[in-house]
Amino acid sequence: MTCENDWTPAWLEPEQKTVTREPQINLMDMFMGKPMPESDPNEVRLHPCPMLRREFTVAGPVTSATLRCTARGIYKAQVNGADVSEALFAPDFTAYDKIIMYQAYDVTGLVHEGENRWDVTLADGWYAGRIAVPGDSCQFGDRLSFAGELRIELADGSVQVVDTADAGAWKSGRGKYEWSDIQLGEKQDLRREAVFDGAAVPVDAPAADVVPQVGPAVVRRERLEAVAFWAEGDAIVVDFGQVIAGRCRIECDLAQDQELRLEHAEVLDADGKFFMNITGRNKDAVDEFVGRGGHEVLEPDFTFHGFRYVRLSGWDVASQGTFDPACIVAFAIRSDLTEVGRVRTSDERVNKLISNTLWSQRGNMLSIPTDCPQRERMGWAGDIQVYAPTGCFFMDLDSFLSRWLDQVMADQAEDGQVVDYSPMPTPARGGAIMPGVCSSAGWGDAIIAVPWELYRQYGDVSVLERCYDAMVRWHEYCVASAAGAFSDGGEKSGDDRYIWDTTFHYGDWMLPSLLANGPMDGAMATKDFVATCWLAHSTDLLAQVADVLGRDGADERRAYAANVRRAFRGRFVAGEGRLTAEFQGLYVLALAFDMLEERTRQAAADRLAQMIRDNGNRLDTGFLSVPYLLDVLGDFGHADVAADVFWQDGCPGWLYEVDHGATTVWENWLGVAPDGTVGTFSFNHYAFGCVCDWIVRKVGGLRLREPAWAEFDVAPAFVRGFDSCELEHETAAGTVRVAWSGAEAGTREVRVSVPAGCRAHVLLPGAGEQVVGEGERVFTC
Repeated sequence: MTCENDWTPAWLEPEQKTVTREPQINLMDMFMGKPMPESDPNEVRLHPCPMLRREFTVAGPVTSATLRCTARGIYKAQVNGADVSEALFAPDFTAYDKIIMYQAYDVTGLVHEGENRWDVTLADGWYAGRIAVPGDSCQFGDRLSFAGELRIELADGSVQVVDTADAGAWKSGRGKYEWSDIQLGEKQDLRREAVFDGAAVPVDAPAADVVPQVGPAVVRRERLEAVAFWAEGDAIVVDFGQVIAGRCRIECDLAQDQELRLEHAEVLDADGKFFMNITGRNKDAVDEFVGRGGHEVLEPDFTFHGFRYVRLSGWDVASQGTFDPACIVAFAIRSDLTEVGRVRTSDERVNKLISNTLWSQRGNMLSIPTDCPQRERMGWAGDIQVYAPTGCFFMDLDSFLSRWLDQVMADQAEDGQVVDYSPMPTPARGGAIMPGVCSSAGWGDAIIAVPWELYRQYGDVSVLERCYDAMVRWHEYCVASAAGAFSDGGEKSGDDRYIWDTTFHYGDWMLPSLLANGPMDGAMATKDFVATCWLAHSTDLLAQVADVLGRDGADERRAYAANVRRAFRGRFVAGEGRLTAEFQGLYVLALAFDMLEERTRQAAADRLAQMIRDNGNRLDTGFLSVPYLLDVLGDFGHADVAADVFWQDGCPGWLYEVDHGATTVWENWLGVAPDGTVGTFSFNHYAFGCVCDWIVRKVGGLRLREPAWAEFDVAPAFVRGFDSCELEHETAAGTVRVAWSGAEAGTREVRVSVPAGCRAHVLLPGAGEQVVGEGERVFTC
């Protein structure tokens, strides 16, 4: 889907009710585990979806027709009763107060000579629907509107334009959609025929830039059939065998006035009963249909859910017969991204972990890179920052993440803060976590880390050029904030100005040992330490970006990073190899980001290894440290500990989730307790799936050396417990393949396939380094 930026749209508003906005929730209360206030379900149901209709006459045979349109809200457009595209939820989720994208469709086959009809249905979507942590509505606006232009070229060479500038030619009305919310679900009353008896009125254009569509549209992808079903009281529970982001389609006879209700959940409770674990309020995940007496194909149009199980209520055995699971299917819904990476090992549990990670990525690459598809559904920067290397192995994320970075830059505050999640509503509408705070170390640093990863993966320097000013502004904010420029205590002096302890940070979020009272305990215990580590690390990254772009300031930034490390050692190092706070994740970051003097690093790594041994070979690392854990252990001579942590089947551990029935990656390591108790965190969060990057690099042995895979290393670590591994990754130059397996007499065979124009550095034990070009080769070691 491509567009040209040569359209100035005229906007129409259908006759509609103003969307009801719920009271704001204190997000910090939610993070601390305090109960959320209830809301009136009658208020939650919002309003019918408004519709627009334009009838027009085409004067002659049509040679081509192009439709361009967009909305405040999301839209479904039809020409002569046919959908104009398979795309869903257009326009994509953007910072609507700053950027709105329009879409272009070739509708030549839908427009014909004579009488024609153009219909549009609007829904709240992300613009006015209930989104983000608190789940309140109208965070970008409370009125829906539409803009469109249909350009028709006729056989005689003339051009006919039908658009929304002529408001008087449009009618508004309503049809079967009683309500639809991207979070709550949708209700369709099939008894209600569409009636257009209202006016459409022109409205002011938004202050936002209306720009062409960038990146992939949202579409249906995988089709899942039921793997099991059972009765639960008067309802039927259907299991699709896989947690997804998507929705159901059910084909059945539906009697006049009969109501079907579909509730969605990711897990069952400890007793095997249907369990809706969606935390917070206004997240019902329910679709409803009212029959008109006939055979129907039922599917919502403007919502999606995170689920594996569906509870179906209202099935009438007397009139519909015994329930046949073949009548219901589920569709995974996501942005139309190409999958480019595959990896398979000799261990089936690890292969399941890899599959779970890929499914979590599928479920969270829906218009933006979300944290979870069932609850917040927001573009949390920390999540994609730690996951980007893994994500880019599995999928081509170039245009998708570039588009998201546009939203991050649009949302950047005047003082340089990069917001925690983007698109973010304005602070007045609930965008800030707490008053005056909208960014955090490790989250805001995504503006540097994610463009850098895109440059590494795809070799396009333009993403660095485009984001550079935003990177610098973020860094300047971090430096000033650490120095006390924005704190009540005023400017700091000496090395204190290099310690970032002046504001809130999430720290090593979701730290397992401090989750009993919610994740905020771990944040408060680690925030200053983690923020200071990231201050040094992002400064290093920014210096590297400046080097690539040929910009000034790289040396000054390296000098600043050295000052941060010196101050860090003065504040957080307690002795030889000891830190002032004894958490595994803090040792990991101190080692990964070179925060310690060289002479003390090995002692610190040894201390980390001992802490892990003392913890029963279990990790105790959160979002920001877990990507580096296994590498740090291996780099400092503790590969055996790294293997023990990876193969750990107790909690917390990656294989614990696999053994407890996970089909995606969990937000909380203890999503399901050993006694079967089901928690209320998300069961579809890709962040901890970042371990797949380690699997690719260390188990598979494939490691990027130069941008766009022009050069790469093949250096399997032959991690204990693996007998073989094979992987492939599609790059711009071609497909890279690496496969190794054990052989007799203690040797291993390594097969390498190098695309044209690329070079592989093969580093195998006892064989030195061999540099090879295009072709397939076999090595033994």
